[in-house]
Amino acid sequence: MSLSLSKQSVIAVVGAGAMGAGIAQVAAAAGHRVKLLDTRAQAAEQAIAGVRAQFSKMAAKGKMTSEAATEAGERLIAVTELTDLADASLVIEAIVENLAAKQKLYSDLEAIVGVDCIFGTNTSSISVTAMGAALKHPGRLAGLHFFNPAPLMALVEVVSGLATEESVAQTLFATATAWGKTAVHAKSTPGFIVNRVARPYYAEAMRVLAEGGADTATFDACCREAGGFRMGPFELMDMIGHDVNFSVTRSVWNAFFNDPRFLPSLVQQELVDAGYLGKKTGRGFYDYSADAVRPAPATESAKATPTHIVVYGESIVAKALAARLQANKVAFTQSPAKGDLLAQAGDAWVYVTDGRTATRRAFESGTANTVLIDLALDYNTATRLALSVAEACDDAAAAQAIGLLQSAGFAVSRFNDVPGLAVMRTVAMLANEAADAVNQGVCNAQGADAAMRLGVNYPCGPLAWADVVGLHNISLVLNHLSQTYGEDRYRLSPLIQHKVYSKKNFHD
Repeated sequence: MSLSLSKQSVIAVVGAGAMGAGIAQVAAAAGHRVKLLDTRAQAAEQAIAGVRAQFSKMAAKGKMTSEAATEAGERLIAVTELTDLADASLVIEAIVENLAAKQKLYSDLEAIVGVDCIFGTNTSSISVTAMGAALKHPGRLAGLHFFNPAPLMALVEVVSGLATEESVAQTLFATATAWGKTAVHAKSTPGFIVNRVARPYYAEAMRVLAEGGADTATFDACCREAGGFRMGPFELMDMIGHDVNFSVTRSVWNAFFNDPRFLPSLVQQELVDAGYLGKKTGRGFYDYSADAVRPAPATESAKATPTHIVVYGESIVAKALAARLQANKVAFTQSPAKGDLLAQAGDAWVYVTDGRTATRRAFESGTANTVLIDLALDYNTATRLALSVAEACDDAAAAQAIGLLQSAGFAVSRFNDVPGLAVMRTVAMLANEAADAVNQGVCNAQGADAAMRLGVNYPCGPLAWADVVGLHNISLVLNHLSQTYGEDRYRLSPLIQHKVYSKKNFHD
C-alpha cells in the first residue's frame, strides 16, 4: 500500500489564482510547508494573505483552533523563481489551460527539482499523456485534479497518463486522502471522469428545450424536485458560464473525434454568440437584471381526485404512490401487477416512461388514454413530477391522471410529448456515459459514482441510480430514445448490455 507524502515534504504550487490558492490552502492545512509561485507581481503574496484570512475565519467559527490557524498560515511561503522550488517533493501546477505552457513549466522544473519529485497537474481537460511526452521522465507526472473551490470540494481525480508510474498515482491518491479528500483513479481520456460523464446533464436538457418539450424553469424544477439535483441544468449552466460550459463540451466532442454522444447544442452556441453567458453577464437562459422576475415552473391547476383509482403491483413506484394516497386519505384499490401499468385513474392508464413518447406507446398498446410520468429519485418524498399525455388521450382522462398525482401530493408539470421526459432520459444517459467510462477502463464503478456525487453534487451516483431503476429499464429507455432519434448518440453501452444479460448490477 502506497504511503502519502510526509508532512515534512515541501509542496509547491505554481499559479496563485483561485485554484492554486485553494490547493495551497488544502496542503498547508494538512501540515505541509507550501511554496506558492506566480509570474504576476505580488499575486502569490496576495493569495497567501487571502488564505490566511480564510484560516482566521475558520478559527473564529470554531472549525480550527487559533493556534492551528496561525501555524497553517505561517507554512505558506511566496516565492518568485522556479529555482526556489528545488526542495519540493510535489509540484502542482494550476496555470493557464494550455498544453505548451504546462509542458514548458515541467520541462524547466526537471532541471531544478530532485529525481523523486512528483509533478501533479491540476488540468481539467488537457491530456496528461500529451503533457508528459515533453518530459525526460514522464513517469513522474500525473493529473491531480481538484474541483473549485478546492478547500470545500471533496473530490480529487488522480489521472494516469500512458507513461505515469503506478507508484506515482498511488502516492498522489494516498496524499489526497491524507489531505481529507476523496480521491478516485482515472485514466487520461478526454474529460477524465466528471467532465465526460456530466455532458448529458446539459445536453438532454437543451435537446428537450429545442424540441419544445418544456421551458427552462419547468425542466429545472423537475430535476430539483423530482430528481433531487441541487440545481437544474439550465441554472447550473448559467452559473458555470456558457462560454466555459460550451468550450468544455466542444473540447470533449473534438477529442472523441466528433462522437455524436457529445455533440454540442446549437441552443448554447446561440447564447455564446449573443454574449449571453449567464450570471456573469446578467443574462443566460435566465435574466439576472435587478428588476427581472424569475419565471415559475409550469404547474397544472388543481384537478378533481378521480373516483376510481387502482394501483398495480409492488414496484417501488407503486408502493410509494399507494403510501402517499393512504397518507392523504384518498380511496383506491390495489391489484396484482398488470404488465408495467402503474395505475388507472378513471379512464387514464398511467405508466412510468420507458423512453417512448406517450403517443407511440398508446399506438403500440392500443390504449388511447395513455399518460406517462417521469422518474423520481425517491417517489416517497418527491414534490413534483413531469407528466406527458398521448395525442389521442381525451382531456377528461388527462385531467384524471393529473388529479391522481395531485391527490398524492405532487405538483404536476405537463410536458409536451417528448420521449423520456426530464429526469428519466437524463439519468439514463448519465448512467450510459458512466458505464462506457468503466467499460473503457477510465475508472471503476465506485470511482464513477463517487466522482459524480462529490465533483458535481449529484444526489446519487449514476450507476447506483441505474441499479435501483433496473438496468433492463435503463436499456429500454436508451433503445427507445435511439429508435426515436435514429442517432448513435443514444447507443447502449456494451457494459450495460453485459450486465442485463448476466442479470447483475454495477454494485453487486
